Amino acid sequence: MIDLKALQKEVMRNKVEKGFNLTNTALEFCRAHEELSEAFSKHNKNQPGVAEEFADVMIFILGMCEDMGFDLEKELIRKIEINKHRKYKKEKSPEGNDVFIRIKTDEDP
Repeated sequence: MIDLKALQKEVMRNKVEKGFNLTNTALEFCRAHEELSEAFSKHNKNQPGVAEEFADVMIFILGMCEDMGFDLEKELIRKIEINKHRKYKKEKSPEGNDVFIRIKTDEDP
């Protein structure tokens, strides 16, 4: 398994070393979104480089987690466990596509 904590620290080390943004959190959210949009655009056009854009998204997210003091690995494991126990119902959208709607329970409000 990959040590996401170590990757968070490496991303931050590189940001500091290169002089990248360390103070404007809103900009970091925008840049992560921008990279995800680039991945979507390449995917839609059947262009290469989608995985590299995903890597860019993760670099921004890892850096933001390090900056904000979040342990992304811990949060991912916690969230995966929550998702395992969630209940969903499948319905059809007006276009006929399957849509999954979460059923709220006492355990998962």
